[in-house]
Amino acid sequence: MPILNVKVSAKKSPELIGQISELLLDLTTRILKKKREVTAIAIDFVEHDSWIVGGRSLSEQKKNSFYFDIKITDETNTKDEKALYIKEAFAGFARILGNLHEESYIHVQDVKAASYGYGGYTQEYRYHH
Repeated sequence: MPILNVKVSAKKSPELIGQISELLLDLTTRILKKKREVTAIAIDFVEHDSWIVGGRSLSEQKKNSFYFDIKITDETNTKDEKALYIKEAFAGFARILGNLHEESYIHVQDVKAASYGYGGYTQEYRYHH
């Protein structure tokens, strides 16, 4: 049931949306063992001149970047799984976007089961029922 909020320094296109969503669905199911059918992804596109790193726009630096966070239920993944997920996600975005700025971020958020849910039920409730 993870939700991913993604920002990408690129022009919106159906092809790019497909590549990003497929990358994240693959990594999230394969590495973090989350169910594909309840994984949600929201992608926002940001112009290069509106993305600033170190006081300079990506346009000036002639670089691409991304940021995403993923919320998962606390204690459902190991440190090694999360480290591999971050490594492979960075590599995947580098393949998709090319010329990737090192200051591209991934945040895996461990959220307490009693504070997180979907469909009107917390993950804590789902665990017990």
